Amino acid sequence: MRILLVRHGQSSWNAERRLQGQADVGLSDLGEVQADLLRQTLEDIGHCRAVSSDLQRVRETANRIGAGDARLTEELREIDVGDWTGRTIDEIRAENEEAYQAWRAGTSTAPGGEAWGDFVNRVTAVIEAEYREPCKNLLIVCHGGVIRAILQHYIGLNPAFIIPVAPASLSAFRIGNGKPPRLELFNYLPDSLDFGAPD
Repeated sequence: MRILLVRHGQSSWNAERRLQGQADVGLSDLGEVQADLLRQTLEDIGHCRAVSSDLQRVRETANRIGAGDARLTEELREIDVGDWTGRTIDEIRAENEEAYQAWRAGTSTAPGGEAWGDFVNRVTAVIEAEYREPCKNLLIVCHGGVIRAILQHYIGLNPAFIIPVAPASLSAFRIGNGKPPRLELFNYLPDSLDFGAPD
């Protein structure tokens, strides 16, 4: 089974470099355009079913990429960033660069936030449940942290060694058939290369 992973388009808080976590923030105008650009690629691939985070920026992305039929679940929400919710990355880094970098690497927890291991278990449980009824292309519409957590669990990619997941990008890996999980695609954008995607 192929797992198609799509990060939501840019949100208004992404544009301001604010950590969102589970705050329910909608897409920016650019985020809408980014999602629209990905639609044809996903229509060409096709999906057997789709699962999506229930947060607004992801629901909007799912609708714009042709996955309005996605099952919504809070289990695919972004990691809870606790006291850092709504704060800019620059503010947090100026206050404690080491703590911020450790959190990005999945080795520490944001103050009042969700532990990385708990987060990984939460989001991968969705994949495991869906795998009970395999299909060709399962579409997961979610968040950057969710994609990093899934790739760590299945592919062994430590989040410290993964570049940021670009808004409205497509990543993919395969599981099953008696073979180890294999990464097929990471951070694909239909119109450009993005080497500096914001988190």
